Amino acid sequence: MREPKVVFDGVWKKFRRGERHDSLRDLFPSMMKRLARGAAPELDEKEFWVLRDVSFTVDTGQALGIIGPNGAGKSTTLKLLTKILRQDRGTVRVHGRIGALIEIAAGFHPDLSGRENVYLQGAIMGMPRVEIARKFDEIVAFAGVADFIDTPVKRYSSGMNARLGFAIAAHLEPDVLIIDEVLSVGDFKFQSRAFAKISELVKRETPVVVVSHQLDQIAALCSQAILLDRGRVIEAGSPQTCIRRYLTQHGSATAGEHEPVRFTSMTIDPEGPYLPGQKVTLRLRGETLPGWKPRSEYIALRMMTQSGLQIFTTGVDRLQVDVPEESTFEMEVSLDLNLAGGAYMLDALVWEYHEQRQIVTGPVLLVQVADNLAQSGQVYLNPRARLVSTPSATAAAS
Repeated sequence: MREPKVVFDGVWKKFRRGERHDSLRDLFPSMMKRLARGAAPELDEKEFWVLRDVSFTVDTGQALGIIGPNGAGKSTTLKLLTKILRQDRGTVRVHGRIGALIEIAAGFHPDLSGRENVYLQGAIMGMPRVEIARKFDEIVAFAGVADFIDTPVKRYSSGMNARLGFAIAAHLEPDVLIIDEVLSVGDFKFQSRAFAKISELVKRETPVVVVSHQLDQIAALCSQAILLDRGRVIEAGSPQTCIRRYLTQHGSATAGEHEPVRFTSMTIDPEGPYLPGQKVTLRLRGETLPGWKPRSEYIALRMMTQSGLQIFTTGVDRLQVDVPEESTFEMEVSLDLNLAGGAYMLDALVWEYHEQRQIVTGPVLLVQVADNLAQSGQVYLNPRARLVSTPSATAAAS
């Protein structure tokens, strides 16, 4: 039976406090120290596990999204895949040529021009010079650095470095593409082109591993995902399942000791993804507890973008719903998803009116809305148009 293109099996990785391991320059001295003292199977007092028994596989035509909070071990995982770091336990295998962008300007020689670095990176990937030359114009055009291609890359901005690095990694026909969240330094237009290119590679059956905080892109691009937290896989499966767990687990905690309402569940019918303007039904369940002040503590719903921008809120006070005191409840809310394409967070909360603050955080749902080619923007206004006059008709009337 053929092995998957990417195998990450039972991998453990430890670092020592006070050491940096984010570049080859930092790696070699660390390796020498380890060799000098011998490989210890367990942690000493200054060591800590960055990854703990992490496993996944990625095969032809699959895209794996790795998500999680800062410090979860996401970038370390990619550095193990690209052999920048070496695992302490477990197996890491990647079959074929790797196209990777895991650090801004990683592998670029600062004193060489963009042109020279394209050929250098191609050579490192094992590409014949004639093949690099065949792809050169396409790489430069995609990166948008034609005017600066003969300028040393040390003069490039972080965005220019990221664009050129991604263009090289994606266009030199890699067998496996590995991308870190450094794509976030690019502007919106470039990010859209980059994810479109990744989608194209997936359709051409190139395995992709991507780390990103842009959860809507992970949901749209990836066929599978893992959620890391403190070096462990705490969820694996579909992107929607992992994102929902991530948003629920890492929401803000109850502010203070007073908990007037306890939420038990929130569901949405039908299940997504949704079309712009689609009608859905939300069911929120919970119980009101002793001490709840229904005149000033309101059960509310809120919709936010992935960047945290609040775009909609409502509450039982505005909806004129009387929730019983010291009792369980189930509330049904109908919504029209007049939203542009993208992923949104819909959550429940309790808002204290007099203090103007959130005092309880409830469940969080990921709402994925399909793109609508007739418009762009944050909201969906159901645009319709018709032509009521033409130059020829106007001339004939006069």
